[in-house]
Amino acid sequence: MAMLTVNGIAVKDPSAFSWNLNDVSTSSSGRTQDATMHKTRVAQKRKISLTWWNPDKKETSAILKAFNDVNFSVTYPDALAGTDETRTFYRSDPVAPVRSWAVGKERYSTVSFDIIEV
Repeated sequence: MAMLTVNGIAVKDPSAFSWNLNDVSTSSSGRTQDATMHKTRVAQKRKISLTWWNPDKKETSAILKAFNDVNFSVTYPDALAGTDETRTFYRSDPVAPVRSWAVGKERYSTVSFDIIEV
């Protein structure tokens, strides 16, 4: 079973997967001058950092196309829930530096980006 599905389609398992949980707080949240934190959390959103190591150009294209819509549904292992969950995400700017480009051996060193819950 694939680690990730995007819009119901399995994608190549990432080489690195880092799960993050971000609090969304009201604009009045923050520290007062006595350093006391006053926080009103209104939501929690997931951010997942993804990296694939040494993909060839076909794999790179498939990965980037899978996450190219403005918003997309992803099923992934959620650390807090302890099970797979499906949520809607958008993608940060992807980075894909070239490793080598010899004929027939075209490789990127990595493909990486974050997906952030809508």
